[in-house]
Amino acid sequence: MPTSHIPPSSFLAIDFETANARPASICEVGICVVREGEVVETRSWLVQPEDNYYQYWNIKVHGIHPEDTQDAPSFPEVWEEIERLYMDEFDTLVAHNVAFDRTCLSQAAREHGLHLPQLRWFCSLQKARRTYSLPKYNLGFLCEQLGIPEGTHHRAGDDAEMCARLFLRELADERLKAE
Repeated sequence: MPTSHIPPSSFLAIDFETANARPASICEVGICVVREGEVVETRSWLVQPEDNYYQYWNIKVHGIHPEDTQDAPSFPEVWEEIERLYMDEFDTLVAHNVAFDRTCLSQAAREHGLHLPQLRWFCSLQKARRTYSLPKYNLGFLCEQLGIPEGTHHRAGDDAEMCARLFLRELADERLKAE
């Protein structure tokens, strides 16, 4: 899954939360739909990870517990819905720390025997490091510094929307610097 260098104006920002140390242990997926530079929709799905197994540190980060996902759909069910609703229109995904989210998606797809479409990936974390001179680059700090509305950190839908808004701001600030 290559990372591209030409920024899009329409994309899906995506975020995964995991139940344990395995990247494929997805317990929540969030997406934010951006069309022509405008945020138009944000959604999230709880996902039941394999054996509904969670580790303490992961719960401490995102606050999702086994009870929350015991009746949730499996990753293949959620991904099928995402593909049906969005992947015909979008081939570009944006994530904050793309290496983590891309790994989650590819390992979950591999474990469940799912075929992923060819995707272009962009990283709001890498772009922030190139665009701003700040003491840290985590999503919450960047949104706070740039006046981007913040949701609940480490909940996939909110993080996906914060990532989308951050990426749009980075693109705008990059254009301003170029003028």
